[in-house]
Amino acid sequence: MPVQEKSSKTRAPRNRTIDLSENEFDRYRRRLLFFDEQKILEDARNKIICGDAFRALTKLPEKSFDLLFADPPYNLTKNFGENVFRQTSLDEYEIWLESWLANAAKLLKPTASVYICGDWRSASAIQRVGMKYFQLRNRITWEREKGRGARANWKNASEDIWFFTVSDDYVFNLENVKIKRRVLAPYTISGAPKDWEKSENGNFRTTHPSNLWTDLTVPFWSMPENTDHPTQKPEKLLAKIILASTNENDLILDPFSGSGTTAVAAKKLNRAFVGIERDEKFCLLTEKRLEMAEIDKTIQGFSGGVFYERNSQQQTSRKNAKKVKIKESSFD
Repeated sequence: MPVQEKSSKTRAPRNRTIDLSENEFDRYRRRLLFFDEQKILEDARNKIICGDAFRALTKLPEKSFDLLFADPPYNLTKNFGENVFRQTSLDEYEIWLESWLANAAKLLKPTASVYICGDWRSASAIQRVGMKYFQLRNRITWEREKGRGARANWKNASEDIWFFTVSDDYVFNLENVKIKRRVLAPYTISGAPKDWEKSENGNFRTTHPSNLWTDLTVPFWSMPENTDHPTQKPEKLLAKIILASTNENDLILDPFSGSGTTAVAAKKLNRAFVGIERDEKFCLLTEKRLEMAEIDKTIQGFSGGVFYERNSQQQTSRKNAKKVKIKESSFD
């Protein structure tokens, strides 16, 4: 499909949204793997497949992937660049989910994990369809504090991620996903900290991760990972899932790749990936982000092997803040 022309919108000086210049279209297009129905996609490792996921999933080798991360259109009407998803009945949405998930399930190793994103409209459908193929482990709820409040309803400020596994033999690296939280009422024994650490930036405790994530920031205009994709997930969110449920060099499948956050996080964390996306412009943005990841492997809110609470991480002390400019990306 032909890519859209370069956007003519003018960005504010501090706007860091990733966009494509005119001379980048052809360069990044050469890196894409365009879907061919006659060809088995055995050479798709670390590639972005530009094409329809429903058909491409049938051409990938079975029992090859260690992790499936899927962020499909939720059951609401939404414009995704060149594609539009329209809200339907819950029964029809379940049929739609199963039409691609049945094929994706064949591609997973017996030790693989599965994460499927949804909202309150689609949650029950995801659970029912997912449990036909996998073992349900948990439901993660993450706070996405963005958007305006509703006039006659509660503001929708959260989304869900359903966590399944193919079997009882699966990877979960607890030590990789602990979170560093501020200690508001530090407890001491004989004047020494108990289960917390004192630092120049405050008092922190490293804790086990829960299924309630309040430490994420939805990408916005001043963040270096931001794109114009309408439902872009934070790199930090993918980093949590990838570090928990895969080991280095494992292979990750994302059948609704969007602007490529899964692929980018995988690359930064030394995992392999296959992404599938219909919209060519988002495929090209992914290739640009992957190129940027070769130079900068930082993930906002993740440093030194630890995830930080939102707005608590600093890469320099307050004492030196006047001497050293703190990067915008050092906060989450």
